[in-house]
Order: sequence, then structure tokens, then C-alpha cells
Amino acid sequence: MSPQAVVKQEALFTWADYRTWPDDERWELIAGVAYAMAPVPSTKHQIITGNLFGRLIQGLAGKPCRPFIAPTDVRLSDLDVVQPDILVVCNPARIAPTHIEGAPEVVIEVLSPTTSAKDLRQKKALYERARVREYLVIDPLEEYAIRFLLGADGFDKGTIFAADEQLVIATLEALEIPLWEVFELEGPRDGVAAE
Repeated sequence: MSPQAVVKQEALFTWADYRTWPDDERWELIAGVAYAMAPVPSTKHQIITGNLFGRLIQGLAGKPCRPFIAPTDVRLSDLDVVQPDILVVCNPARIAPTHIEGAPEVVIEVLSPTTSAKDLRQKKALYERARVREYLVIDPLEEYAIRFLLGADGFDKGTIFAADEQLVIATLEALEIPLWEVFELEGPRDGVAAE
């Protein structure tokens, strides 16, 4: 079965079904369709995810918003359950003992070759419907990020941040994270991003 294989396309699965599946298998539900998650992420994916998560922990210390890292179940509806690479929740009432209940303020996905299309299509549309305030996509191969901000009409067209720029997370009081540190690259000279 390929990493993006759909399970039983004729059936719609729910949160109750999802909770009965074996812990050693990783799945996501989007509109009731079960998607097998990517196999074990690459080391580069894990390094980038860990670096970004560490910067979020530092930047949010002493503040009400809390970052979480995969695998953390996020129940957006009875038919939608995902495990983003990183998410930030600012409403403590959404933090249940076993999962996050409702839309996080910020969702971050680090792309993998086998799941990038799903992250940029189905999951982006799902996060928009669920009213996630900010969706960030990190490309570990091309070394850039795209930020989508939620407005009255859904997500904007996106803002691209290069590896030599500060990633600005608008929802978190414009928290700035140096992308070159996330990607473990040499930083811009004199602390100024290249033009």
C-alpha cells in the first residue's frame, strides 16, 4: 500500500472508528476518508521539525499559547482528525488529555515527498474550513516556507519566506524565527537577509 493510499474509499470513517485503530499505525481522516501517513520521516525532516519546535518553545515561554509536536491527534470534526508536524494552541480549553479538540491557532507541516500534494491540497482546504488562523508549510528540500493567513474569505494567497529570512508567525504576536537556523544554514551577513 502506498503512503497516500486511501482505505476503503466506499466507507466514511469517524472519530470513534479512528480511536479503535492500532497505535502502531498512523492515519489521518479528511472528510471521513482515511489516509495512511507517510512512512518514518527522513532525518532532515525530523531535524527541521525539531529545530522549529525548539524555537517555538523558546518564543512562547511564559505565554498562554502552547506548541505541540507530532504525533498529537487534532480532532477538527467527527470526520476530520489530523496529526500536524507542529501545532500551537492558545485556548487551554481545547487541550484534552488525549488530543486537541478543535482548530489550533497555528498549524505547521514540514513537507515530505510522499505527502506534499496532500498537505498543499486536502489539508490546506481542511485547515481553511476548520478556521485555523495560520497555516505554515516548510519545504525541507528547497529550503523555504509559505505562510497562509486566514481572512474573512479564507486563506490568503500565501507569503513566501526564503532560507535567509525571518519567518514571521503573525498569529503569535509576529514571532520571528530565523529560517537559516531552522534549516541549519549559514546566516545572512550582518544579520540582514539578502535582497
